[in-house]
Order: sequence, then structure tokens, then C-alpha cells
Amino acid sequence: MMSKHRDIKVGIGFATGRKTFQNVLKTYIYNWKESGLAEKEGVHLNVLVAYDLKYTNTKPSDYTEIKQELLELIDKVYFIDENKMKLELAHLVKENVIKENESRFFGTGYAFQRNAILYTAIKNNIDYLIFLDDDEYPMAVTKTGPIAIWSGQHVLKTHLKHIRQTDITHGYHCGYISPIPYIEFNNILTEDDFRRFIEAISNDIINWDSIRTVMNNGGVTYADTTVLTTNIVKEVEEVNHCKFISGGNLCINLTDPKKVKPFYNPPGARGEDTFLSTCLSKHKVLRVPCYTFHDGFSTYNHLLDGVLPINLKYIKADSKRIINRFYRACVGWIRYKPLLLYITQQNVYNEKIKRIRKQLEITLPKICAYFGTEDFMNIIKELDLYHQNVQKHYNEFLETQRVWKKICNYLSTNRQISVNQHNHNKKQLIQI
Repeated sequence: MMSKHRDIKVGIGFATGRKTFQNVLKTYIYNWKESGLAEKEGVHLNVLVAYDLKYTNTKPSDYTEIKQELLELIDKVYFIDENKMKLELAHLVKENVIKENESRFFGTGYAFQRNAILYTAIKNNIDYLIFLDDDEYPMAVTKTGPIAIWSGQHVLKTHLKHIRQTDITHGYHCGYISPIPYIEFNNILTEDDFRRFIEAISNDIINWDSIRTVMNNGGVTYADTTVLTTNIVKEVEEVNHCKFISGGNLCINLTDPKKVKPFYNPPGARGEDTFLSTCLSKHKVLRVPCYTFHDGFSTYNHLLDGVLPINLKYIKADSKRIINRFYRACVGWIRYKPLLLYITQQNVYNEKIKRIRKQLEITLPKICAYFGTEDFMNIIKELDLYHQNVQKHYNEFLETQRVWKKICNYLSTNRQISVNQHNHNKKQLIQI
């Protein structure tokens, strides 16, 4: 139960670049309504969208033209593109909040988009911000018998129930969590070969134990029925200097902007949620019992139209699109592996890099032969490049936090002024 003696401003944030975004947004807004939150007096839903037009060759209207019936359920919508953030950063420079050469530490790629959403939410006095990916849907799938069983999930309501007394909440994922296709092992690529490859590129989400389990299910992760039925909340413990979170199905408490940490990823890499995980030693992080279905290969868009399959198909590496999706994911993972090791295991960093390189030298030729493309050999080149630049990326990681702290101190001061001005309004008790 959560109560607060003033209006609650909730934000849902999307860092997106897909045309399917509108359908996903519609689903979550109706999820908000169905949970009963839309009728709660004093609880306001805001939508924040940072969009990338280059990702799938989209245009602004693919994101900005929201149907009126949805707008009626929303308090405000904030659309954020690169030009708007450049203007905001110029304003911060003009106000002497940051220096001109510090604006580049606001982030790149996905980190830039997520930080833009964070910044906009804090600036507009949003209390709790829920990040959602444009390929994850508020539903869970289980399979304890011959057919798949589906259930709706109150994603937004679950986060709001638990976020007030903590810093971060994040939920669970099912479906096609990572873009690793189903592998039929043979004499070209054995299970042991693939295990070594996964161990080389692995991170907090992708590791051999989890992948082996998923492989046995045809590449699908099914929801844990215990999580669905017990409603147990777990505090996330620190492991190797990380409190692991996910980038979507994630809620951040913004009521104290000075506690909010920024996202970061090395240029051209992913892992912005992982690097945030390394900054949370002094933060309380809870894992809350709500699932989202991750459509990692964008093959189940019809789920949002009410078509629920009895069986989830294997995603096999039998098309150029699937293979290329897997390849790009591998490149993204290996690009951030050096920095993650440098932050979390600096005392054994060089030894770990040498071991990873050796594993790749052995396994990549077999990976190339199995998938029928030499592109995968680029992975070892990417490892070498990001290893050579790890100190530079580490300095950028630290500078991003330093610059972000200056920005949040500024926003915090403005927020307090705004709250004081709002105190004359009649207070009311709001319960969720």
C-alpha cells in the first residue's frame, strides 16, 4: 500500500526507434486503465518518448501522432529528440550549470536517450519513472503442460506499489529475452563450443547456465509460476560491485534527484543498464513480481492484438535476418565487456581479457562455419578495440556521473522551488 499527501506524477519512458511503438504504448495505457489507476484522483500518468529516426528509418509522426482516446488517459506527453536535448544542454551551459565541453558526457546511443528521459522527467517534477522497452509487453507466458498459458500483468501498478520506500524496482522477463536463436548442435558447432563462446561474451544477463536452460525450451524463457502466485518481493544483493537490473520493466524513484544516477554505454555499445547497476551500492533495489514478455525477434507483434499462440515457436538460425540480429547483439555485448570487467574486476582485468580472447580464437571459426558468414570474426577485432580504449571509456564513465551530478543538483533546487510554490494547493490522501 502506498500513500502520499499530494498528487503523484507517474511517468512511463520509452527509448524507441520502431514503428510498432504506438501499439506498445496503447497497450500500456490501457494496462494503466484496466488496473484502476486511471480512476485514482490525484494520480497522473505522463508519457516520455525519446525517439531515434535512424534506427528503422522512421519519421516523427510515427511517434507523435497518438490517438485522442489515449491522450484522454494521459496528463502530459513529452517527445524528445536529439535537437531538443541539444537545446536543453545549451541552456544548461548558458546557466553555468555545466561547461560547454561537458555536454558531451550526457551520453551516446541508448544511454543518451535514457538520460534524456530521466532529465525531462526530473525537470517536470515526475515522481516515479517506469522505463519500458518497445518490444516488451505486459503479459506472462508459462508452460507446465503441453500448451502455453498466458496471463496479463499489472506492470505499472506493481512498480508503484513498491517504489515509494525504495530507490529502484525492476521486474521479470519472459519470452525471447535475448536475441540468441535456437541452436541445433552438430559436428560443426558442438554444445561445448557454444558454451565457450557464450562464456567469452557473457554478461550479467547472458551466461551459459541461463542459455542452456533456454535452449532446452527451444530458445524461450517461461515465467516462473512461483513468482506469479506468491507475490514475493526480493531485495537485489550486490554481486561483483553490481546490483543487476534490466533496462525495461524498471522503475526509478525521482523524488530525490540527487540520488538518481545516469546511464552510460561505451560509444557504439549497449549495456547502459549494466553500467547503471555498478553505481547502486548505496541504493536499495527491489525485484518485484511482475513479468513482461520480451519479443526479442519482433515476431509476436500480434500478441497485442489478442492473438495468443498455444505454442511458442523455435527461433532458428535459418534466415539472414535472424543471424544478423544475433551477430549485432554479440558485437554489442563484446563492446561493453572490457569496461564492465575493468569496473568490477580491475585486479584480474588483463588476465580475464587474455582468457576471453583465447576462447574467441578457438570458437569463432566454428561459429562462422555454423552460421555461414565470416562476419562473426569481427567480434575479436571489437574486443581488441574496446580493450585498447578501456581507460578512455572508464574516464568517460566517471565524467558522466560527475556532470550528471551537477545537472541533478540544479534540477533538485528548481524542483524544491516548484514544490514550495505548490504547497498552497489543498492536500489530499492518495492510496494505491
